Amino acid sequence: MLKRHIHTLPILALATAGCLWGTGFFFGKIALTEMPVATMILFRLTFACIGLLPIIFWDRPHFAGGEWGWVFMASVLGVPVLYLVEFRGLSLTTVSHASLMVGTLPMLLAIAAVLFAGERLHFGGWLALVASTVGAALIALSSKTGSGVVQATIRGDLLVVLSMFAAIAEILISKRLMGRHSPLTVTAFVYWIGTLFLAVVVVATSGVPMLHYSVRAWIALAEQGFFATAGATVLWNWGLKRAPASQAGIFVNLEPLVGAILGVSVLHEGLGRMAVAGGALIIGGAVYFSYKPGRIAAS
Repeated sequence: MLKRHIHTLPILALATAGCLWGTGFFFGKIALTEMPVATMILFRLTFACIGLLPIIFWDRPHFAGGEWGWVFMASVLGVPVLYLVEFRGLSLTTVSHASLMVGTLPMLLAIAAVLFAGERLHFGGWLALVASTVGAALIALSSKTGSGVVQATIRGDLLVVLSMFAAIAEILISKRLMGRHSPLTVTAFVYWIGTLFLAVVVVATSGVPMLHYSVRAWIALAEQGFFATAGATVLWNWGLKRAPASQAGIFVNLEPLVGAILGVSVLHEGLGRMAVAGGALIIGGAVYFSYKPGRIAAS
């Protein structure tokens, strides 16, 4: 009974993290009704940094001189670049479309592993890759035919996909750093340093953000920061340390699924048959890359 309980807790943590990530676009869309993209991101990540602050004091880093360069690179790509491009895309499309586009991440990550990590993709992996690509194309092409109150756009969908390249670079750099340092420590410092970079960019381009927003907007920001960012990351890293990576990866796919469900059921966004078919192809391909044994082999 005890062994079963120990095994269940990491799976529960990973599943909760995937669901919390899935709420990010939904609450982001709520905040974007009152504030610019850059302001929303800065406040969201400020809340996240507050949530991650105990980690910095609890587990101080011992990065070597050369490693700080990788930390700064991961910080710039993983915070200002990723979030500004991703949420700019969200501002131009729907929550459901943006969420399904995030489902391309496992596919793109597999390509990066082949190109930069010397790994080899089996036939089934290439088939899943093609399916995911076709799925993304179907969602983008369905943007002009949506029937919801808020219309999706091809430009918004593609910006979300483009932001995934920054996410992949940050993941690969962080993975290198996590080989020698605590995952929580690396994550906390990447977010803190990246948010400082973001603050400089926002103030330099848009001035000091105003604070006069509704309680509804601040609740949406707090949820994004504390739960969809800091809480999800802590739960994910805790579960990942205690569960096989091949099992953990499948829970990433809860993010596009939860996001799409919230967009359609709560925000009443239109998701036509073409977009549903595209989402099924993306999530199916993501499940394959995350779960299928032997999907990638070392060359």
